[in-house]
Amino acid sequence: MTTQFDAIFHGLSPELGKFRIAASGMAWKGVDSDKMVAISSADIKWAQWLRVARNYQLRVGLKDRSREIFDGFGREDHDKLSQLLKQHFSVTLETKEVSFKGWNWGVTDFQGEDLAFLVSNKASFELPLSEVANSNIAGRTEVSLEFTTPSGSKKSKGAPDEMVEIRFYVPGTVNRDRGSDAGSQKSDDEEEVSAAQAFHDAIKEKAEIGQVAGDIILSFEEVLVLTPRGRYDVDMFPDFLRLRGKTYDYKIMYNSISRLFLLPKDDQHVLFILGLSTPIRQGQTRYQYLVMQFSREEEITAELNMSEEEVAQYDRLKKNYEDPTFEVVSGVFRALSKKKIIGAGSFTSHAGHPGIKANLKAVQGDLFLLEKYVFFVSKQPTLVELSDIHQVVFSRLGAGLGATAARTFDVKIVTKSGPEYTFTSINKEEHEGTEAYLKEKKVKVKNEMMEGELIMAGVDDEDEEMQSVASSGEEVPKPRGINDEEDSEDDEDFHVSDSDSGSPTEASSDDEGAQTASDASGDRDFIKKGKGKGKAAKKKAPAKDKADESDAEDDSKPKKAAPRPKPKPKKSDDAMDVDEEPPAKPKPKPKPKPKAKQDGGEEGPARKKIKKSD
Repeated sequence: MTTQFDAIFHGLSPELGKFRIAASGMAWKGVDSDKMVAISSADIKWAQWLRVARNYQLRVGLKDRSREIFDGFGREDHDKLSQLLKQHFSVTLETKEVSFKGWNWGVTDFQGEDLAFLVSNKASFELPLSEVANSNIAGRTEVSLEFTTPSGSKKSKGAPDEMVEIRFYVPGTVNRDRGSDAGSQKSDDEEEVSAAQAFHDAIKEKAEIGQVAGDIILSFEEVLVLTPRGRYDVDMFPDFLRLRGKTYDYKIMYNSISRLFLLPKDDQHVLFILGLSTPIRQGQTRYQYLVMQFSREEEITAELNMSEEEVAQYDRLKKNYEDPTFEVVSGVFRALSKKKIIGAGSFTSHAGHPGIKANLKAVQGDLFLLEKYVFFVSKQPTLVELSDIHQVVFSRLGAGLGATAARTFDVKIVTKSGPEYTFTSINKEEHEGTEAYLKEKKVKVKNEMMEGELIMAGVDDEDEEMQSVASSGEEVPKPRGINDEEDSEDDEDFHVSDSDSGSPTEASSDDEGAQTASDASGDRDFIKKGKGKGKAAKKKAPAKDKADESDAEDDSKPKKAAPRPKPKPKKSDDAMDVDEEPPAKPKPKPKPKPKAKQDGGEEGPARKKIKKSD
């Protein structure tokens, strides 16, 4: 006699099915699919009844220490199930109490293949260790568990949300009774380790019991991984691969691998890159690409732990390998993940390599121009599809931008989806090849080389105009008056005697040099009685006549410009007086000198008064 229960779930699957119990055993079959689970009566060891989110759950334990879970039973089904299990399998249905307090502080306990969280000695929730993908220490006292995504590729619209990560706060320290070598990374003398580290190690050990419950097809030891950096052992399984490092372990499902790249880095090394749809994480950093590096000369001999029939089910998979390591690794990954390997395209750099050196922000890497992608390989690889590129802009070209910029150029990629990427410090010799490649792929290219040169040329023309105006002598007083009026008067008093010897052509040429250097440095040369005295005099002599006029006008401004015509005929006399006594004049401030001349019309009395005041 068979008893059937409808609308029952199996395990964590959202699919409804029918559950039947008979003397020969029990079975579940899905309604929408042909999936079926059958359990023989000889394998049933125990049974539990407990309250869960989807009504009540029947948990059946098997002799091989595994278990099967069926959810969706009603409260009224308890007595019927208890009677059937007792009648057919001689098993007592045990009722397991569940905590409903909602506390987030409790005790963790490993129960078979599950991690149970207990509150007041009652199970609050349980996590299947078979679904744990990664375990990381997020901080000193936090342990993060990440769960695998469903293996089914099809997702229904009404599918519920699923938890992908949970964190446990584990404070304190514990003593290691065994495995002291594992805890000797921090200190050899200390026997105590943090409770978070002990919990993390226990998760890795227990989770491997459920996850690696199968034969390893092939294992690669000490593989150099550039991103995330370190050396990892790569274990290949039929449905997933495991990266085992000193600190981090990762479980990566083959269906989460989106792309495979095999690109030559240089003449000695080859890069094998895995693109992941679900990034892995170290601390707070997520890695969407795994970059492995292999040497071209390294070879390996390997034999797959599979039968000939199993090998024949995969495309281009061989039983035995005796080839370079990168060919073996890429071939096994291609067969097990069922993804095509994307290699280097027809583009070659000026040096003959498929990649060119470039910088993205402050990160240096290799820029590969592939058939359908632009791939920047660095610590954080960046992939841009050619079909998503709106336009490519070349900039920083031409010798007018300086010696450094003339040897390099920038490439800005504007995508249709929004982000923009600017690759800088690319060798100038790669410009023609890069532009030809993009035009061949029918990518819109914009060249800002001419615009940059025109802008810089305009700036150079303005500089030349400013220098020519200064050399004509018309605008000389302005920069001198702005810098220091007192110094300019000292210069005039000190160098008037040289005005007759200097020619306008020599003075104009010297003026150009004075404009390019700072006026302050020129004034220091005047004050010092050094070797540059004669040259400095030639620089200032041609500007003396007009500078005296401007200085006289400036000094007469406070008197409303009334005495302007008076000092003009006395310019030469005043200048000659200043030349008679050159040693005493440069040191004191000469501002009161012109005022005394204007107040007194006679030259003699004015001189005597100045000397007395001094």
